[in-house]
Parts: sequence; structure tokens; C-alpha cells
Amino acid sequence: MAHILVVDDEHGIRELLSEILNDEGHTVELAENAAQARAARLKERPDLVLLDIWMPDTDGVTLLKEWAASGLLTMPVIMMSGHATIETAVEATRIGALAFLEKPVTLQKLLKAVEQGLTRNTIQKHDPRAQAAASAARTPAPEAALESPLAPASQQFDLDRPLRDARDDFERAYFHFHLAKEAGSMTRVAEKTGLERTHLYRKLKQLGVDATRSKRQGS
Repeated sequence: MAHILVVDDEHGIRELLSEILNDEGHTVELAENAAQARAARLKERPDLVLLDIWMPDTDGVTLLKEWAASGLLTMPVIMMSGHATIETAVEATRIGALAFLEKPVTLQKLLKAVEQGLTRNTIQKHDPRAQAAASAARTPAPEAALESPLAPASQQFDLDRPLRDARDDFERAYFHFHLAKEAGSMTRVAEKTGLERTHLYRKLKQLGVDATRSKRQGS
């Protein structure tokens, strides 16, 4: 199975995640801060990292930036937090994080995110074109912000505006990303976003997102 690095300053969360992932057959290494995470990353590249955002020495987003800048962001990273803002999640995704899990992390969401991350990692290891695409996705051109599979929210958001308007812009980017990724399949988008199909249709209509356009582009 996989070698997974769990980075979190809370002992209980580290132990819980370790127990769950061990039960799934994975090898788990634990780090309680950024210093230990750096050492673990240099010792042996993990297949996937679960990285807490709020830590006492160096926060997870800063560590993610550090890895990206030094060429060490060669594995999928899933961010975790119970207090992160939309802006923090957007920034982490722009840098190269694969996904964001809100604490308390549910078993279903954890295993699904881990499975997706490991699947992507396997594809990239065996397909040089996928490796190049992943690398390009971590440094997207402004005009291609919504085309990147890893950085759908790298578009520049105007944060000097009411929260509701800013949130709508983020949600449009979020749904454009998933619609493009799933070639417009509403069934798969509903599954990936955790929404009922009727709620999804209503949400897209409310945001003015054209699902048929994404389907045409994906076909």
C-alpha cells in the first residue's frame, strides 16, 4: 500500500488518522510540527501528505509554499483545518494542495480524499505527461486559472467587497473546476461536491454557471 505522512500538532488527531490509515493497510509516519515534517520529507518521499494548516512553529500553508519553491512538492498534499477561511483554502489550492478537509474529518471524506490522492500519484509516477501537467498546474498562468486540475481557485479574487459577493465568486470557480474535471457529468459532480442533484442544479442556476458549456468542452 502507500506511505502516508500525517502532520498535525494535536496528538489525538495524529493517533486517530494513523489508526484509520493503518487499518486500510497503509504505512503511516507522524509529525507534530513543520520541523518534523521537513525531516520526514527529506528522509523518504511519502506517497501522500495530510497537512494541518494551523501549527505552532510554522503553519501548513507556509510549509506547502516552502516545498513548492524548493521542488519538494512532488507528492499529493491534502490540507486539514477546523478554522481555515475560504481565502486560506484558496491559497493552499493555488500553491498546489490537492484537496482541503474540514475538521472534524469524517471517515468517508478522509478515505475518499486519500484514494483520489494516491490514484493521482500513481498516474503521475507512470506517465511523464501527467507529471508535466501536474507541475504546470502548480504554477498556472493567470489566463488559465480555471483550467488547472490542481488550482481552480488561482484566479484573483477581489476580497475588498462584501463577503457574500466574494463567496459567490469562489463558488463559481469551485463548480467550474469540478464541471470541467468531470466533463459536465452532473452525477459525478454531485458525488464529488457532496450535493444532491436537485441542490446542485439550483446552486448552479443561482450562480449563473452554465453546466452545458463544461460538458461541450469536455466532450
